[in-house]
Amino acid sequence: MVQRAVERGFPVSVLAVGIDIVDVSRVARILERFPERAMERILTDAERRYCHSMAFREQHVAARIAAKEAAYKALVGDGEDGFIVWQDVEVHRGTAGKPRLEFRGRARESARNLGVTNVLVSLTHTAAQAAAVVVLIGGDGGNGELPSAC
Repeated sequence: MVQRAVERGFPVSVLAVGIDIVDVSRVARILERFPERAMERILTDAERRYCHSMAFREQHVAARIAAKEAAYKALVGDGEDGFIVWQDVEVHRGTAGKPRLEFRGRARESARNLGVTNVLVSLTHTAAQAAAVVVLIGGDGGNGELPSAC
């Protein structure tokens, strides 16, 4: 989407970037101690279903935590826009497994205030660590509204 906007001559700008890394062992300990409570607090229903379906669920939970933290860092930055909860950011698997983010509640409000028109996310994980990068894009030639996929 961003590449197509650039090719068409629409102005595109990076508004903010967030990055986070999470130790998988720490997530595994939390899931051992508070299996359902932690999952319900951190993940949406769809994210829980996805993670429960995976052989090494702690890696996938850690990747989602990293994505939510990276999104928070990009959206709030200086802390001015307030309180975003875990459930305000949801990680989806798009086409061919490519991740995408959906913002709700305060996260969506923050994105609108920043002028976000597209969100890029990249996730990675190993047995030891999970990481995520979130890039907020603005001005893609659209109507200034955050797409439903974001």
